[in-house]
Amino acid sequence: MIIPIPTNKQRFVIHIGIKAHRPMELGIQAYDPRYSHTFYLRRKARFLKAGETREFTLRFPVSSKEMELFIFDKNARHDRHFSVVSFEVAPMEAVSLWASESQHRFLKFAIAFAQKAGQTPTGFYDSPGGEFLFHYLASITDGSGKELITPARTHRLMPRVQISKRLFLGFTIPIRVAILAHEGCHWFLNTRSQTTADLCGIKQYLDYGFPKIEAVYAMTQIFGSYPELVGEAQLKRTRDVVRFIEAHTQEKETISYT
Repeated sequence: MIIPIPTNKQRFVIHIGIKAHRPMELGIQAYDPRYSHTFYLRRKARFLKAGETREFTLRFPVSSKEMELFIFDKNARHDRHFSVVSFEVAPMEAVSLWASESQHRFLKFAIAFAQKAGQTPTGFYDSPGGEFLFHYLASITDGSGKELITPARTHRLMPRVQISKRLFLGFTIPIRVAILAHEGCHWFLNTRSQTTADLCGIKQYLDYGFPKIEAVYAMTQIFGSYPELVGEAQLKRTRDVVRFIEAHTQEKETISYT
């Protein structure tokens, strides 16, 4: 089932109710139909019994001019095993991000790049005004030419970020934003601490309105692709980020309702 949405680059939230007619695994994707590798969302949900109904809230703090929402049974080529019982599109609240003007400019540049990364050739890309530089590489390698699993890394002395196109193509746009926000925090905070950059970047990402589940994916998807390289440090880093996401989300909900 494909639902066209005239997004026109607006911020919005979709509330959708799905009823399963049998046990099944549902897939939900949102993408720009004009270009490849432009997923704004990829989700899956398991329905354990017939008649089960679930409500989903899909947040889109950024969008393309056009978008399609693809809802499908992951194990069938037809849509007869589920029904859409409710569908509502609502405007999203305005951005509430406490950061310097320079950080706002970096995040704006990062979001624009994340949206275009799927069809952008490798090369050097300057932000408006030349304040920041993204070096889009086929892959990131070490001194001996061996590919590194990092999707991006920041220069220690200047606001320049190297980005792996091979890895970025497999990520949703929100995950790309989370990664670039992390790299920006390395520069702005002048820190080499991964945890410090994680928490700074994730806070900016969440305050902009991106969904928290994609932030968790940003941590787990990279490590999950290379389980042989994951040790206690990476596991602790992931746990720290997940705890921060839950605490920060609860804090924002408390502020909103009190």
